[in-house]
Amino acid sequence: MIPGLLVMKFGGTSVGAADRISAAADLIVQARQDHPVLAVVSAMAKVTDTLLETMRRAEAGDLAGMENNIRQLEQRHLEVCGVLFDSEQQPPLIQGVHKLLKEFDRICQGMLMLGEKPPRSVDEGVATGEKLTALLVAKLLETRGIPAAAVDASRVIVTDATFGNASPILDKTRRRAEEVLLPQLQSGVVPVVTGFNGATADGRPTTLGRGGSDFSASILASVLDAEQLWIWTDVDGIMTADPDVVPDAAVLDEVSYNEAAELAYNGAKVLHPRTLAPLIEKQIPVWSKNSFAPDKPGTRIVPQIREAPGVRAITSLARVALITIEAVNASMQGAQLMARALDALARVNVEVLLLSRSSYRQNFCMLVRSEELEMAMESLESALAIELAHGYLYPIAVDESVGLLAIVGEGMRGTPGLAGRMFTAISREGINIIAIAQGSSELTIAIVVEREKLAKAVRAVHAECGLGERRR
Repeated sequence: MIPGLLVMKFGGTSVGAADRISAAADLIVQARQDHPVLAVVSAMAKVTDTLLETMRRAEAGDLAGMENNIRQLEQRHLEVCGVLFDSEQQPPLIQGVHKLLKEFDRICQGMLMLGEKPPRSVDEGVATGEKLTALLVAKLLETRGIPAAAVDASRVIVTDATFGNASPILDKTRRRAEEVLLPQLQSGVVPVVTGFNGATADGRPTTLGRGGSDFSASILASVLDAEQLWIWTDVDGIMTADPDVVPDAAVLDEVSYNEAAELAYNGAKVLHPRTLAPLIEKQIPVWSKNSFAPDKPGTRIVPQIREAPGVRAITSLARVALITIEAVNASMQGAQLMARALDALARVNVEVLLLSRSSYRQNFCMLVRSEELEMAMESLESALAIELAHGYLYPIAVDESVGLLAIVGEGMRGTPGLAGRMFTAISREGINIIAIAQGSSELTIAIVVEREKLAKAVRAVHAECGLGERRR
């Protein structure tokens, strides 16, 4: 559509204060010398948390707390206006901030009256942070001589009606992008699009899941046939492990789509897990780069890597819970039981991170994120209520003292003895392995261990694979 189009996405820390917004604008201005640019922005760091907390206070009837939070949001964004813009430039921005927060206040007042938070209203309200950032970034670009326009993604990204974790409808989104964004790009305008949000075809506001601004950027890159997508964060790229856990973790020069998706799914914080899906068919390359150190090369994410030397990276999740379901006797159909349990979790959009089962005892365990545990248990207990009430099943067991370790690499396929080395490295540290899962693709080995020993397990596997030393 637009030859050479570059989509640039800026995360919350990359627009978290006046100086970071200024730095983001600098990066856009610089990139625009060589490419037409579309920017996608997150809310300023911690703003989404404040918006969600404000709506919780409204639901609970806490008017004072709700109003105090809105004042804090207003003050923070007006302070940024004061730093970035001179007195003549500020009035329309101040008016824009007031308008957006007045609309958010209206949403909260409705929740206060109802005593509840309708999912559609939550999605509408929580997108306020991105709208505020888009307003500031677009106006700042204009002061630097770059035509720009703030664009609410609800006008462009069409989704299903799964509030809180919607999925895009790409053909309809493409048509909207051609109507809304293409004319701007063709006339030299930089669209500054809100990340994270969209709307159903009939206009009901939705969001793409927490951290979904990455996903927004990849959706727009796909439907606009972008040449590249750059994701700006606060780290140097995708690393062999979390540097807070493994001091000698190294930045990977290049990873495959599959590797990046697995790392994101299993806890790496560089990408939203669904980011890469819209890009695969068109094989649009992605760069993960550090907006705090833009001269560093970052990590390139491509359809296939040139070499895949075994294990590529280790990631982990500490906030997880292991759910175990077991039949009282082996006469129950294990496959049916598992199917019903998975269906129950799917109905409430709970993601299963790991699944492992016993062939004879008809028991199986599933790993879910801690923040989804309550919802998962309610749905499971409802779906299996009869079996639980009549004693056909033992009470559903939950272990919240566990953590997930994931070993990822395209080059693990068909490598004899690799899994044994990993298990030996972990057991050498006196760490018990609670559950294991490995898909037929051999791309990821997922291991559940005690949470208090998770960091030690990550370091042990990282050292066993020589990841830090190999890439120094």
